[in-house]
Amino acid sequence: MRRKKVNWLGTIILSLGSLSILFPLYITIITAFKTTEELATNSFLALPETWSFQNFTDAIEMTNFFRALGNSLIITIPTVILVVLLHSLVGYVIARNLYKKWVKVVYYYIVSGMFVPISIIMLPLVRQTALWGLDNRFGMIILNLVMHLAFHLFLYVSYIKTIPVALEEAAYVDGASEWKIFWYVVFPLLKPMNATVGILITIATWNDFMLPLVILGGQSELATIPLTQYIFESEFSTDYTLAFASYLLAMLPMLVAYLFGQKRIINSVGGAVKE
Repeated sequence: MRRKKVNWLGTIILSLGSLSILFPLYITIITAFKTTEELATNSFLALPETWSFQNFTDAIEMTNFFRALGNSLIITIPTVILVVLLHSLVGYVIARNLYKKWVKVVYYYIVSGMFVPISIIMLPLVRQTALWGLDNRFGMIILNLVMHLAFHLFLYVSYIKTIPVALEEAAYVDGASEWKIFWYVVFPLLKPMNATVGILITIATWNDFMLPLVILGGQSELATIPLTQYIFESEFSTDYTLAFASYLLAMLPMLVAYLFGQKRIINSVGGAVKE
């Protein structure tokens, strides 16, 4: 039997990539279980002498973790649902009418928003949301829908163009309206892209710090989980043991969601349109 050649370059790159993720995670975990005194006296690579959950208890109390968790969920869940439903619908309309000049102009105008730095529009955003009464959780959902439209539209239009139009024409001949054609024919075929966009928007919304900071920054009762991490930063120092414990708590909901939904996510991403 012929022995398979080992791709050493790929193995090295994969090993380095894994190490770049696992090593910081290891440091975070062991630091979260150490006391401040132990962190100062022992090597930062050493395991804790006594594994204590006190840092987690203190972090939950200091950050009002469960209130922040609720705020993050209230913003993230509706955002993900609306993004997948609305952005896919807009992408379908544009993809099937891209031969029209005005549609093409609108499409390129929206997609050009990917190249606008958020720092440029931050001040107008703060001003407008305050004037329109959108400096709240509902406003954050609306802003996420708008801010991520350009990139998601680019993904959806590119993907929908690969779906055979013959499927829609057959449904139209059978008497289906364009509305039913999208929801019953096209939308089920968008599972791989819906999974991709859903994962991207979930991570982006859950981990977003800058937008909640400028929109919700002065309202502690509306603070999301990323905003609560800021409490451990002071002018001269950082309480790393409490901060790292809080970071792990912030990661936990996303980790649990992935563990419960990994089979569905993998199946969706692994799907393909059969011609």
